Formats: sequence, C-alpha cells, structure tokens
Amino acid sequence: MKQLAFLLLLSITFCTLPQQAMAQEEVSDSSTVAADEPEAIDMNKLISHHISNSHSWSIFGYKNEEGEEVEVKLHLPVMAYYKGDFLFTTSDSFEDGAKLEHNGNVYYLDDEHLRVEGSNEAPFDFSLTRNVVSMLLSCAILLLVFVGTARSYKKSSVPRGRHSLVEMMVLFVKDIADEQIGKEKSGKYTNYLLTLFFFIWFNNIIGLIPFFPGSSNLSGNISFTSILAIFTFILTNWNGSKAYWKHNFTVPGVPALMKVILIPVEIISMFTKPFTLLVRLFANITGGHILVLSLFSIIFIVHSYAMAIPSVLLAFMIFALELIFGALQAYIFTLLSALYIGLATNQEDHHE
Repeated sequence: MKQLAFLLLLSITFCTLPQQAMAQEEVSDSSTVAADEPEAIDMNKLISHHISNSHSWSIFGYKNEEGEEVEVKLHLPVMAYYKGDFLFTTSDSFEDGAKLEHNGNVYYLDDEHLRVEGSNEAPFDFSLTRNVVSMLLSCAILLLVFVGTARSYKKSSVPRGRHSLVEMMVLFVKDIADEQIGKEKSGKYTNYLLTLFFFIWFNNIIGLIPFFPGSSNLSGNISFTSILAIFTFILTNWNGSKAYWKHNFTVPGVPALMKVILIPVEIISMFTKPFTLLVRLFANITGGHILVLSLFSIIFIVHSYAMAIPSVLLAFMIFALELIFGALQAYIFTLLSALYIGLATNQEDHHE
C-alpha cells in the first residue's frame, strides 16, 4: 500500500499536462443561405477540447429562456508561483480570455497554459486541472477497493463478492511477475506491478465515462505515460545485474569490430524500451477517444438523421471495444515492465 501511495502522489507532482481550448466557428449569412441554416462546427477543435486537459470541468449544459446555451462548469483551483508572488484563484477568473492582475503581475491562460503578460518566463504552475483531479479520484477509488479488501480478509480468509474479483486480478498480476521475473525475485517487484496495472486500468475506465466526473483523458497524456515509463526505466536499471551492465557496455563474445556497432545499439535499447511503453499507451488511448468522438461527429457534419443510427451504433461498438482495450493496455504495460525487469535482473553471463 505504501508503494501504491508513493507512485500515485509522485505522478501527480510530475504530471504537467498540455491543453487546448475548444472553439466554434459561425457560418456567415448570405443571400443564398437560408436563415435556419445549421451552424457549422469545427470538429477538430471540438474533439481536441474533449481529449485535452482543462482548468475547468464541464458538468452539463442547457438553453435558458432566451435560447442561449449555458454551460455549468466546475471551476478548479489555479495555483502558481512567479518570482515571489504566490497566486491562488479559480479558473473562472480567466473566463472568456479575461486577465488577472495580482501583486503587479498580469496572469492569463494561453491554450490552458498559465502565462505572465510581458514575460517569456512561465510561472511554476501546480494547478489542479481536470486530469489531476481525475487522477485523485482514481487514487480514492483504489484506496477504497483495496482497503476494503484488506479489511475483509481480517474477517475471513475466504473472499466474497467483489473481493473475490480483486483477489483474482491480484493473482493474475502476480503470475505475470512470477513468469517474467522468476518466483525467487518477483516478490520484490510485485507491488510495483500491481500498482501499475490497477492505476492504469482504473484511469482508463474513468476516461471512458461520458459524463461528470468522467471523460478525462489521463492515460492519453504524454506526460502521464512518460512518468510511468520513467519509473520502469529507473527500477529496471537500478536493479540490473552485473551481467546486464557488462552485456550493455562490453558485449562479450563478439569480435572487437562488431562491438563498435553493438555497444551503441545496446545502450540506445535501454532508452527505447521505456519509450515504446509510453508511446504505446498514449497512442492507443488517445486514438480510441478520437475514434469514438469522430463517429459521433458524423451526425453533425452531414446534418442527416439517416446517418444518426449507423453513426451511434458504430460509436457504441468502438466504445465497447475501448472498455476491453483499457484493461488490455494496462496488461501490456505491466507485462512489458515485468519483462524488462526480468531481463535486467536475471541476465547471466554465458560468455567466457
């Protein structure tokens, strides 16, 4: 449990999340266009808004008596430090491009990035954005699930209900560690692999919930996946055996001329392994979100009721597959992390 809390809190500290704003373009009036012509929508910006991070969280929208669209938002805290000035406010201070003056500094949001007017130096921003709050939500759910499971074992050694499902998944990840690392050494890394699997899986599920407090795209953020991959990289190389390091920097058993080629390749491979981890998770989750939103967008692009049924059916099919892929991506990340750790810790020198 300590390893779980450590990983989650450290992820929050380092996760700086890029964002984009949502915008819409209106169709200009002309003599040949009817007055009730449907408003054109920039779907690229709309989809970008949904998969990006934000300093506010949309809850629901409605039309008031005047027919104007009203969006109810949860305005999240904006916290920053800039040259001795500590800023604490909420995101509604920057609504509709507004600027905020505080202790002689003028702050504003540029594509959801906090900036200081007249300065090229960005402030130290540690605001609670939508993705960060979603991460905290997943942490709370994880703690509730596993603390509840631990307490149930105090009452009975036989799990029941949802606790039996948790035990099955824990044993599943433990088997991965035993196979890839070995039963003799796997106990040292099982807690980390369990944290990876459930943390990624739960965040993927939250991201697929289409209403508040879901719809965040945390696993589709390159900073988030990079931090998880860096953890695996550090753990792998910190616990690497002597044979592992000898193989990477000397490549024993091959001619000296080949070492000139193989040693750089081996060193580069140390960094490409975690890179493939972060890119795979980021690309698959982001691609899934974009695909679902694109299928729904067909209705608004063609303005045809005939396309509504096939568009919605296809979107729900992809959505169902995304529920499976969310668990699959957590499994793949955990499996490859265990594989890389096993290769580094169990590598033996077979060369003379």
